[in-house]
Amino acid sequence: MIALSPLTVSVLREHRGKQALERVMLGAQLKDDDLVFSDPEGNPLLPNTVTHAWIKLVRRTRLKPIRLHDARHSHASILLKLGTHPKIVQERLGHASIQITLDTYSHVAPGLQEAAAARFDQAFTARYNKHGKEATGENVANLSPKPDITSSRN
Repeated sequence: MIALSPLTVSVLREHRGKQALERVMLGAQLKDDDLVFSDPEGNPLLPNTVTHAWIKLVRRTRLKPIRLHDARHSHASILLKLGTHPKIVQERLGHASIQITLDTYSHVAPGLQEAAAARFDQAFTARYNKHGKEATGENVANLSPKPDITSSRN
């Protein structure tokens, strides 16, 4: 199961309401386990139907034409660039293993090593000021355990 944003849930509920109305007009009732995207009778949509609907949607937005699969790829790339853990992206995409996700989207990761090093430096330098004395205040990172610089043990 993946998490959906409140906006997505709202759009899906509105869509479900329209589906229920279509079914009533056809003399049928929408069941809880019916498909989210289906023809008016509840049957799965044909791949060409989905493709044509996607093309029409993209044209209406006047965005650069992309395939539906490209939108999936963009979703994953954006999440990774925003720092979302690859395991979460794997689950959202339905990949069988995290390795598939990492192999497919490794090009999104340039700069992640540098960013990790910078975050470590920020945490470390927040702990110690420029004179080597321990810093104090609310902005100090909680790095435990503290190094014992007075001990003669190595």
